[in-house]
Amino acid sequence: MSEAPLMPKATAVWLLDNTSLTFEQIADFCKLHPLEVKGIADGEVATGIKGHDPIASSQLTREEIAAGEKNRDHRLALAVAKVRLPEFKKQRGARYTPLSRRQDRPNAILWLLRNHGELKDAQIMRLVGTTKSTLDAIRDRHHWNSANLQPMDPVTLGLCSQIDLDFEVNRAAKERPKVEEDRGQTLVPAEVTTAKPLSSPTSQAEVFGSTAAKPKTQEEKIDVDSVFGKLKELKNAG
Repeated sequence: MSEAPLMPKATAVWLLDNTSLTFEQIADFCKLHPLEVKGIADGEVATGIKGHDPIASSQLTREEIAAGEKNRDHRLALAVAKVRLPEFKKQRGARYTPLSRRQDRPNAILWLLRNHGELKDAQIMRLVGTTKSTLDAIRDRHHWNSANLQPMDPVTLGLCSQIDLDFEVNRAAKERPKVEEDRGQTLVPAEVTTAKPLSSPTSQAEVFGSTAAKPKTQEEKIDVDSVFGKLKELKNAG
């Protein structure tokens, strides 16, 4: 099925006023019903609509109109655009939320704050169509209905699609700065801590000597009887 021209009814009004094309030819070109075109001609349909010139907008050529006027079986074709316009990409903006679902937005915001803390405020605002003040109030528990809020999945509530939620979560994960691992303290493997110490010729005991006192031999013990004997001899001599 071929494309319809811009402003089909306005184009039909112009063709009815400026050409001798049949209702069927105009209806086929403008993708309208022949009875609708007849109603436009009778003034019953499209009243107040100003005619749009398809030649001026490069949607139809004079030669194509002349061929249709000569041959009632000729089907008009849209002119090929000489300049290809770039495809218009709709910018992502605030999402419109139906009135019936707006009361669920605080619950969805609470769910996102609890389950996806990596999301930025702007991302949450896009997903559920909320404002910065409402988001801050729910986060700080200053919302007028904080006591009754229940975290609910925004996808289940119909506030956003799963694709949009996954897109924002993955985007937030990529933008999150990577935290370097703390290698300052590491656990020693169990094999090292449980292994028996190997004998070494340079052990502390051999280098610094043993700290334990060696027991005195029998010869090193003091002879108490001989000491008292000598004291008696010295007393008698005196």
